[in-house]
Amino acid sequence: MKAVGIIPARYGSTRFEGKPLVDICGKSMIRRVYEQASQAIDVVYVATDDQRIVDEVLSFNGKVVMTSIDHETGSNRCLEASEMIQKEFDHDIIINIQGDEPLLEPENLKTLVGLFQEIDVDFATLIRKMHSDEPLKSGNGVYVTMNERNEAMYFSRSVIPFIRDFAQEDWEAQHRYYKHIGVYGYTTTALERFSSMSKSNLEIAENLEQLRWIENGGKIKLAEVEDNGMAVDTREDLEKVIKHFTG
Repeated sequence: MKAVGIIPARYGSTRFEGKPLVDICGKSMIRRVYEQASQAIDVVYVATDDQRIVDEVLSFNGKVVMTSIDHETGSNRCLEASEMIQKEFDHDIIINIQGDEPLLEPENLKTLVGLFQEIDVDFATLIRKMHSDEPLKSGNGVYVTMNERNEAMYFSRSVIPFIRDFAQEDWEAQHRYYKHIGVYGYTTTALERFSSMSKSNLEIAENLEQLRWIENGGKIKLAEVEDNGMAVDTREDLEKVIKHFTG
């Protein structure tokens, strides 16, 4: 099976306009993500709807495709990009990579791609254990529960599971909690099916599109990895990432 990495990148953002092009110690954010991804996946493309991002990617000899401005989600943008890329590079796995994680670990992407060597895996993502200094509270990232086959049972912005008969500060002593890492892998046929589905009730409630797949009876394979990455959602996050590079 052949995998392509696709990095959806929008210039417009209500919280941080122009985020893909911000400078991080001499390189743009999108370049840093692209270079990290390229250490794990041979063929990587940026999928954007803005000429400024196209120009930036071409400036460092990266691969880029221009997609519609109408996509509501990164997965829909990935599907359009995949159909365009298929003409140049035949692939059957798509890795959807967040464009705002310049500290992305290449080994984690390799782990995700490796899941597709298993039988009947057509949708996969990554999880990590809670860090010891992280507060266990709702609204602090996305929590995930799984079955014995390492398949997701549910994703939530609330802490799951709820531990009955214990105070919340004691929950971690009773159960191992996991958080979701927002990078996805799909077979091309699975992404086509996923994108054709209407938004589901749980997806709308949690604002988590992967719930659409589960609610329609699909399985999402999980792999646990070590992860110290950081998504850049605000300028404060950007300053933290810059400090990482400058020491």
